[in-house]
Amino acid sequence: MNFTLLMLPLFLLVALHAEKVEVTSDSMKAIDLKKEVHFIGNVTVKQLESWLHGEKVIVYFDENNETKMYEATGHPVTFEVKEKKGFYKGSALNVKYYPVTSKYVLSGKAVIDDILNKRHVNGNVITLDMTTGNAAVKGTKKKPVKFIFDMEKKK
Repeated sequence: MNFTLLMLPLFLLVALHAEKVEVTSDSMKAIDLKKEVHFIGNVTVKQLESWLHGEKVIVYFDENNETKMYEATGHPVTFEVKEKKGFYKGSALNVKYYPVTSKYVLSGKAVIDDILNKRHVNGNVITLDMTTGNAAVKGTKKKPVKFIFDMEKKK
């Protein structure tokens, strides 16, 4: 059976039981054997108040046709993530999002601004866990990790 036809009931089921994900792009290509959907050119992914913009986004599905990962590439990929535990803005050359675990992995000139806590971090690879709020950052010898934050003034 055609993968695209299998996906239609899945998208309808997800729309009924979870927040709606809206993807717009210049073109789209479904690859049945790999269980992938490629969105190409001026891609925007929106879910509630969060969004991501890149030149290409690939959505990977598992054997149960459930979304296992989004991968976005661009020059750079830009995003805003608004959830109960945080509000983040940032960019990177490559962004991977794992919806089952709510983890983001940003690589290549990665930058995240934590809007609520007024913190800024940049590095070569940033991993952000939206469930715990934990982040891990890796730099390189030429580009070390940089973390900037405001100190609270005592009254």
